[in-house]
Amino acid sequence: MSQALSFPIPAAGSIDQYIQSVNRMPLLSEQEEVELATRLRDEGSVEAARKLVMSHLRVVVAIARGYLGYGLPHADLIQEGNIGLMKAVKRFDPTRGVRLVSFAIHWIKAEIHEYILKNWRLVKIATTKAQRKLFFNLRSMKQDSGTLSSDEVRAVATQLGVKPEEVVEMETRLGGRDIPLDAGSDDDEDRYAPIAYLPDPHAEPSEVLEQAQMAHLQDSGLRNALASLDDRSRQIVQRRWLNEDQSATLHELAAEYGVSAERIRQIEAKAMQKMRGMLAEAV
Repeated sequence: MSQALSFPIPAAGSIDQYIQSVNRMPLLSEQEEVELATRLRDEGSVEAARKLVMSHLRVVVAIARGYLGYGLPHADLIQEGNIGLMKAVKRFDPTRGVRLVSFAIHWIKAEIHEYILKNWRLVKIATTKAQRKLFFNLRSMKQDSGTLSSDEVRAVATQLGVKPEEVVEMETRLGGRDIPLDAGSDDDEDRYAPIAYLPDPHAEPSEVLEQAQMAHLQDSGLRNALASLDDRSRQIVQRRWLNEDQSATLHELAAEYGVSAERIRQIEAKAMQKMRGMLAEAV
């Protein structure tokens, strides 16, 4: 190495302290950068990788600052950008004649973009490559803060290779905000959240009454159906299907009544058939 480089750990206080610390990190000359990248590639030097990363932290800060308009914490944007920087350092090839900063910008932005898309809205947007391009370029392409005119929509759509209706939809969503379904813990009785307007298929009075009547008919119908059976058939059905603790097996009932398991099955089948007919009439 042409000179000894000192890379202190960035201050871990406020975001402002962190930015001040990384801006004091020494910059690498092209020769130093090549030497470090070669050591990382050939020897797997962790120290070389650390110096490459530390000397480019200020680049991440500068790039992350450009995405503050999405309302996400600057510290989180920087953190995601640092992940992209580390990926770039790992993949950097010093023999291609390109400086690390030029190579790393793509990786830094890619991680920040992914973070924004995952956290900017509860409802995900920009799921295709063209929509992602539209998402990250629409704001800068607008002439002012007003709504795009028809001509401007067509111009943006042509330039970015998307449909005009996609431009309109993205502009609308960028200008909107998430609305919670529930109003939360607010005690204001006059405040209505969107969930109050969602239909509840189980709350319609006629349906509630119909369900209650159906349950009553089925309950009384079951009692009447059981009462229509002879004692042995009723006991077999009750112990096979209506015992809350443990249902009796065919073999247990066969041993108790002194008949074969097949005979118990036949009695059960005949009793169930009779009961189904009576329940159908009750309904």
